[in-house]
Amino acid sequence: MAIFYALVARGAVVLSEFTATSTNASSIAKQILEKLPGNDSDSHVSYSQDRYIFHVKRTDGLTVLCMADETAGRNIPFAFLDDIHQRFVRTYGRAIHSAQAYSMNDEFSRVLSQQMEYYSNDPNADRMSRIKGEMSQVRNVMIENIDQVLHRGERLELLVDKTENMQGNTFRFRKQARRYRSVMWWRNVKLTIALILVLSVIVYIAMAYVCHGLSLPSCFK
Repeated sequence: MAIFYALVARGAVVLSEFTATSTNASSIAKQILEKLPGNDSDSHVSYSQDRYIFHVKRTDGLTVLCMADETAGRNIPFAFLDDIHQRFVRTYGRAIHSAQAYSMNDEFSRVLSQQMEYYSNDPNADRMSRIKGEMSQVRNVMIENIDQVLHRGERLELLVDKTENMQGNTFRFRKQARRYRSVMWWRNVKLTIALILVLSVIVYIAMAYVCHGLSLPSCFK
């Protein structure tokens, strides 16, 4: 899975979050929220730690954050953040400005889970992210080390359960294997039908030759 964790927050107030693996990313994400500039100006920033990157999108006072593997690049995570921001605003509207912490979590965490799965595994997500990735603000995002946003002594070690990551990779492999078997099955079915049709035509031509005509007159008197 490319994206392991995501949250939606108003300032430092987390309204919804979801994690796809055992990790302390939530603690680090909340520290990042507290250290972000207090103004409501729109921004796109990324902070790296080990081989993971926290991507942050702030728009109209609403912050959407995700933690992704560094191999995911920038386009997919920021396309995911843009999608989540639009869905959250469309779902809750003005209620966002007065909502209590985690008041949207029961409902929206399912959306986070579904979209994380989509942007991590669906090939169409990569194509869409390439289109959205043409935005200049994504191309210009600088990836800083997380130590630059957290003061010395505050840094938390990022812990990610590699076993669950391996299980996720195994799940994707099995899913791809099932898809491949399905494609091969349909290909074999089509090939079998084509062979039957070809053999039928050959048999008919042979019978027409033996029976002296296309209507097989001498064979069916």
